[in-house]
This record gives sequence, C-alpha cells and structure tokens, in this order.
Amino acid sequence: MAGTHRDCGRTGCCRQPTARRSSPEDLVRAARVVGVTDDRLLDAVRVTPRAAFVPDGHLASAYLDVPIPLPHDQVTTQPSLVAMMVAALGLTGGERVLEVGTGYGWQTALLARLAACVVSVELWPDMVEEARRRLAGQGLGNAELVPGDGTLGMPARAPYDAVVVCAAFPAVPGPLVAQLRIGGRLVQPIGPGGQEQVELYERGAHGLVHRGTIVSARFVRLYAPMDTISPDTCRPAQGGVGTTGREPARTRRTGERSSGASRTADA
Repeated sequence: MAGTHRDCGRTGCCRQPTARRSSPEDLVRAARVVGVTDDRLLDAVRVTPRAAFVPDGHLASAYLDVPIPLPHDQVTTQPSLVAMMVAALGLTGGERVLEVGTGYGWQTALLARLAACVVSVELWPDMVEEARRRLAGQGLGNAELVPGDGTLGMPARAPYDAVVVCAAFPAVPGPLVAQLRIGGRLVQPIGPGGQEQVELYERGAHGLVHRGTIVSARFVRLYAPMDTISPDTCRPAQGGVGTTGREPARTRRTGERSSGASRTADA
C-alpha cells in the first residue's frame, strides 16, 4: 500500500519505512567490537554467507551474533567468538589446519578461505555429509571432512600448523598436541563444560607452551572419561604432551562469550 509522506502530504510519493535486514556485515561489525582486526579474516566473514550454514528454520537468525541450534542437541558457536578463536591462530594462507567439531561448516569455510587446507573431524556422519554439501555449494574444495573421535585428531594428515577445538575439555588431548608441528598454535576452551577459558598455546620442543587466554566463554563438553586423563595432560598452567581416553568424543559444538569477557591473548 502506498504511504502518505508526513511532510508533503502527497499519497504514493514514498514507501513506508521497513526494518533493515541483517547481513554478513553485521557479523563483521560484531567481530570488530570484540577486537578482531585481521583484514583477511574480516573479509572472509564478509564473503562467507552464514545463512548457507544454518538449518532452514533459523535463517532469520543467521546474521545475528548468537548461537544457532543444530541436530543431535548441538548448537553453533557464536560468530564473534568464532572470529576471536580463528584470529588467535594467526593464519597467513599457507597452513594446514585441524578443526575439531565441524557442525554445519561455517567456521570450516572461514578456515578454508584463510589457510591452504583444512581437516575437520566431526562425530556425527550425517552432519559431516550436511557440511560437505554446504561447503561444496560455496565452491570450497580445500576442506576434508572426516567422521570420527575429535580427541584423536587425524594423524594421517599431520603435522598441522594450527589446531582449533570447538568444545570444552579439562585439558588438551595428547593426540592433538602430538599432531601439532613445533611452532604451531592451538586454541581450545579449557574447562569441564559450561564455563571455560578459551586458551591459546604454542607447540614447543618439549610440549605446549601457554601463550594466553583469549576470552571467557560457555561451551558444551567434548566428552571423554575424566578418570582416563593423565596427570601430565596439557593444562593452562603447564606444558608437555599428555594423554586422554579413547571413548568416541561427542563434539557438541556450542560456544557463547561470557558477559563482560575480554580478550587477553596475543594473536
């Protein structure tokens, strides 16, 4: 219906104002607000449509800075938190990256645009197939998606220049440390699930070196039996390659920044 201009009074001279639609630029702004300054990463967020990586029933929320539900009682990670974690890896374009927890593949797509190749491990085979389809739809062919236990990584493709874990665990699983090259970076939420510190590590000659805390956040746990965690498993205050149990890890990929949290790690 044509509107009446409140100033000129002429019917039909203008349309009624409509609400602004959200867009990828909203996620770019959200990333900047939390301190992300990497232009390559911001451009990747801008050109990677999150709407292509969420369930059809949640398209209206695709460009809001919020987690979105996925099958198998999972949710996506908050986009600004994804940006913070990826920024901390310091990718320059030539890296091989291991991702633990694929979800529907939006973070995988960002990594694929920023690195030479990505290997992503996801517990649920149907979600692997869904993510493959969505990544192919964006023309991204440098990401290899594998169903399996995320705590074991993917040793056949190691070593990796960077590792990002998208679920909480009390310590860094030993196989992930072993598959990270010396000088490589690893980002993981450390905690029992529900209230974590997202930590940045670097692989040294004798194990992991803690480089800083990126942000406080809430993640669902990367499941494995607590009683199989070795005393020397990597934790924020100590380095060294540790071990974990081999129960298949349920990478329930959830993530949301805690209120008032700030970034303290050097990216």
